[in-house]
Amino acid sequence: MIDSEVPFILEMRNISKSFGGVHALHNVSLECSPGTVHALVGENGAGKSTLIKILSGALSADSGEIFFKGELHRGFSTREALNRGISVIYQELALVSQMTVAENIFLGREPRNAFGLIDHSRIRSEAEALLSQLGLKIDLDTEVGDLSVAFQQMVEIAKALSKNADLIVMDEPSAILAGHELEQLFNIIQSLVNRGVSIIYISHRLEEVFRIADVVTVLKDGQLVETESIHELTRAELVKMMVGRTLEEVFPVSNNQPGKPVLIAENISTDTVLEQVSLDLRQGEIVGLAGMVGSGRTELARALFGADPLTSGSIKINGENAYLKNPSEAIKKKISLVPEDRKEQGLFTELPIRNNITMPILRKISQWGFLSRSKEQEIVDQSRNQLSIAMASGSQEVQYLSGGNQQKVVLAKWLQTRPEIIIMDEPTRGVDVGAKFEIYQLMRHLNQEGIGILMISSELTEILGLSDRILVMREGRIVAELVPSETSEEQIIEYATTTVSKAA
Repeated sequence: MIDSEVPFILEMRNISKSFGGVHALHNVSLECSPGTVHALVGENGAGKSTLIKILSGALSADSGEIFFKGELHRGFSTREALNRGISVIYQELALVSQMTVAENIFLGREPRNAFGLIDHSRIRSEAEALLSQLGLKIDLDTEVGDLSVAFQQMVEIAKALSKNADLIVMDEPSAILAGHELEQLFNIIQSLVNRGVSIIYISHRLEEVFRIADVVTVLKDGQLVETESIHELTRAELVKMMVGRTLEEVFPVSNNQPGKPVLIAENISTDTVLEQVSLDLRQGEIVGLAGMVGSGRTELARALFGADPLTSGSIKINGENAYLKNPSEAIKKKISLVPEDRKEQGLFTELPIRNNITMPILRKISQWGFLSRSKEQEIVDQSRNQLSIAMASGSQEVQYLSGGNQQKVVLAKWLQTRPEIIIMDEPTRGVDVGAKFEIYQLMRHLNQEGIGILMISSELTEILGLSDRILVMREGRIVAELVPSETSEEQIIEYATTTVSKAA
């Protein structure tokens, strides 16, 4: 446990909260030291969001106490929390896209001149000073909607600093970042810590927790499991705290023998980044595709799914040449693609679950232009049971599901097409450890049915733990084929970042 004599900027003691008789939190305590990164982890439904909403004043606790900077607060409003130096940056950024960077930073707190009018020159000078503190160069007159998501997030951090925040909560800040953008976030977090700002960092990405956190608190089913120094834990121990399983149990072992090739790509190139890429995928196996952002992994997935036309090379499906002019042709050839961005490319989030699941097969469950509700319900019930989708009913809108259950709906949709090849681009992004385990089990079950899976993942533990073979991409080419049991994360990174003399 953490030394009890260390002074804390925040102490949440025995916080409890119930909704309709259901305990969201039960006697949860959290202590955060000044100038540290305190990771808060747990599966979806563990109580993380409820605890943070109580801290920020969005919810009131049923019982418990909050000490901030040594002062007792049994609860405060969102305005009081901000005024006292507590700022929360949510995963869904709270910015006005049509307003400039400077205007967003001081939105609702604009400095005024002697005449009571908004002091635009002061807004600009103070915004420039804040961005300079973060080491950022952003045009203050740029509309936020024209910025990348990474820079929008930096504007949110500058906004938090403008409120003189001593404690900043970051809720899944890296879910939409990768590569140099992620590095930039980590550098900014370190600069904040060096200035004495405390960070509560919520993330499903455990490799990040071990990289930047000083302390980690684990919640499960609304209760505190443990608070521990990150240096006293291994990844396996943290996983077991979160889900009650060992790390070895998280990745189901494959007992399946791969069969004949279902997909062969020979020297395929596109107008994007792909250059002379060759690979094969067999029945009942998972081929992991690793590489840095921009290496061509997603472009390869699009080419194999007919979304990007080939400029050279060929694709064979079950031994026959396949001319995939568009995704419809790929679907006819029994290929499915689970995209990287499920909300933008994989789901209609404002439509019910049933509409999303049956979208690809409407003709099959319709007659004379009329949809069979009974067949639709049968498919939804079957999908719910097969994939363990936690939902109230098929009429529930997808946007109200957790990330893990949204991903299961995407999988359920494509399984209706009876695919023989599934391309999964970041299949567990933004999904908690428990839901990941369920998705891994499903993937192995699909293998047993003879389905070949090409899995793109930025999580190297996932690549090593689940793949039967590993392909590494760099600059639009496959530069290595590796055996998981004989490979380390360091080797994958070396192939992905260093020019290799001979391709696989």
